[in-house]
Amino acid sequence: MKNTGVIRRLDELGRITLPMELRKSMNLQEKDPLQIFVDGNRIILQKCVPCDIFTGSTENLVEYEGKKVSRESILALADLAGLKVSLD
Repeated sequence: MKNTGVIRRLDELGRITLPMELRKSMNLQEKDPLQIFVDGNRIILQKCVPCDIFTGSTENLVEYEGKKVSRESILALADLAGLKVSLD
């Protein structure tokens, strides 16, 4: 893990500001979603990459009820349910 030497204080709402240089180097844009992880006493921020809720795949995604699902998972679920799916 690389130490950037940057120290920020939490504001009254618990927010911090990420330095512009860091946002540019990580290709973070305004309103980009970030995932928050906890590892022991560390808080890890990671740019959120949409993925299939079942397999973690990032290919061939469609959105349903606010969740991402791959076409492959949809076909597998249809097969599991005993449905015949035509891809025509």
